[in-house]
Amino acid sequence: MQSFAEFRIPSVILYGCDSFAKIGEQVSLLGKKALLISDGIMEKIGNTSRCQKFLEQAGLTHVSYLGVHSEPTDLYVEEALEIFIQEKCDVIVGLGGGSCLDAAKAVAVLAANEGYIGDYTGGRKPIKRKPVPLIAVPTTAGTGSEVTSVTVITNTKEDVKMMIKDPAFIPTVAIVDPVLTLTSPPQVTAATGLDALCHAVEAYISRRAQPMTDMLALSAIELISQHLHRAYKNGQDMEARESMALAAMKAGMAFTNASVCLVHGMSRPIGAVFHVPHGISNAMLLPAVLEFSKNSCMERLAVIGRIFNDDLEAVSDEKAATEAIVEIKKLCLHLNIPNIKKWGIDPGIFARAVEKMAADAIDSGSPANNPRVPAQEEIAALYDICYDYDFSNLNVQ
Repeated sequence: MQSFAEFRIPSVILYGCDSFAKIGEQVSLLGKKALLISDGIMEKIGNTSRCQKFLEQAGLTHVSYLGVHSEPTDLYVEEALEIFIQEKCDVIVGLGGGSCLDAAKAVAVLAANEGYIGDYTGGRKPIKRKPVPLIAVPTTAGTGSEVTSVTVITNTKEDVKMMIKDPAFIPTVAIVDPVLTLTSPPQVTAATGLDALCHAVEAYISRRAQPMTDMLALSAIELISQHLHRAYKNGQDMEARESMALAAMKAGMAFTNASVCLVHGMSRPIGAVFHVPHGISNAMLLPAVLEFSKNSCMERLAVIGRIFNDDLEAVSDEKAATEAIVEIKKLCLHLNIPNIKKWGIDPGIFARAVEKMAADAIDSGSPANNPRVPAQEEIAALYDICYDYDFSNLNVQ
């Protein structure tokens, strides 16, 4: 745990059922013309029209960019930014899953600054001007993007997911309405929920963990352990949906201040090269990476194990840490998470990509926060292990 830390979150967080209705009020405090950044799914299920109605009721003009068709790319950012400039907007609303929110965050920064979004990777170019006000409204319970200082944008020319971290990417306002997650199908509920679990676990075992992030991470793990499977089995379980929305937000606050670790470092290249959804690729990696890391974070994994199973209070830390990994494997099984092979990725193509993916993982910086810091060849070996990893094998290395 680091001796000095800082903690940052949005200026305003509105949380609770039907808080979405406050969007017009919040936008009116920040600007006069809004750019709504969302996607076709949100348009199809009526969330964009509801947002537009709330804005009109508040007397606000607005335009929309609904072109986020996948995990966010530099092309989406450029297209949305062009609309923002042409239409002379002064506030942005991001509505949707993490892809829509990450795209909106990138546009908010670029609208006040200049250049290509990738210029800001790794602090190579400082963000000098305050970003355009951004209101983030998540419709899934997973990424926590509504409260984080991170955006992940794919460089389409190099097939690299750029993780760009700076306080400027923290939204001005987050509106977390659990009702908006009711429409998430089971596979999205599973993927985003496991993404939230990965955020919380990695924030807790991170070398950059701090007391504030520990509190949030452990609370998120407890909520997820009790409610993710319920939300997956019954999407209309409002108690489970509320708990997962809260857990995802807490996990987001935790990891944005403590950082993620090896799982995320390895996950981003899989998403960039093979277009596996982020939450799924995290889940594919999490048990094996925890096995790799276990001896370097035994006490903290033991705490997680005891959250999943309170019968472990009297056992050794080693046993409880092992059981933490077992419980996460069981959850992956219950949520029908495939390994990389079962996802349909050709073994030869995957093998040829491993060296580049391992290098990209190291370059992201996230593996350096892991309790056990891996060498590049160890990451390559872990990719090989995860390719046909068996979640049903409850033995832990």
